[in-house]
Amino acid sequence: MQWSDEGIVLGSKRHGEANALLDLMTREHGRHLGLVRGGAGTRLAPVLQPGNRVGATWRARLDEHLGLYTVEGLDARAASFLSVPHALYGVTHLATLCHLLPERDPHPQIHAALERLLDGLLDPCEAAPGIARFELQLLAELGFGLDLASCAANGSVNDLVYVSPKSGRAVSRQAGEPWKERLLRLPAFLAADDVPSSHAISPQEISLQEISQQDIADGFRLTGFFLVRYVLEPRGLSLSEARASFVAAVLRDRSAIAVG
Repeated sequence: MQWSDEGIVLGSKRHGEANALLDLMTREHGRHLGLVRGGAGTRLAPVLQPGNRVGATWRARLDEHLGLYTVEGLDARAASFLSVPHALYGVTHLATLCHLLPERDPHPQIHAALERLLDGLLDPCEAAPGIARFELQLLAELGFGLDLASCAANGSVNDLVYVSPKSGRAVSRQAGEPWKERLLRLPAFLAADDVPSSHAISPQEISLQEISQQDIADGFRLTGFFLVRYVLEPRGLSLSEARASFVAAVLRDRSAIAVG
């Protein structure tokens, strides 16, 4: 068995004295493990850092075997994350999210979204809404997509500002007003991802500067609620510390930019 693909490094760990066990999110073969001979050495260790993009060839006698990777670096962006706390926490959190996907199950849209996120991860104004959207996309990939296209109460596609914690469906301002204390707030930058383009502005039309600190906090509260309910709790897991650290750091960095 053999295939070649591009992949994003999710992590690696030493295996024996010189080798490394590499975890990649590949474009066509999903999240896939393999052994890299010499991966713990000085030549390859910098290539196998989380967030880097690599070209990889995987070989094994049988498909179910761990197999061997040969890799070459294509984009060594991980080094730029080391001095930026929100980026460092962000790439750790993204890797944790990808580990929720079944191994060797292709998710090309997740790979593409991850690639875009990592390219813009240094910019806190781009990284914050990007990772919240990624969490929403991951929920959908796992079969727990939220229905944010119309109001659960009256079918309206306008002024959707809440989400029902019970159904995961959007609720309009008018319909949700009597129960707003029990509903989750739906920030516009997440709502625009799911509504028909004829009824709302697209994510691209929402300026990053228009997304407030409160919008970011509400977005992560929303996605975190459903990640815990549908994905993490059934597996005996909880939200990672890296996620909380990312949210705190990115809000701090966004605030510093606004003040500056």
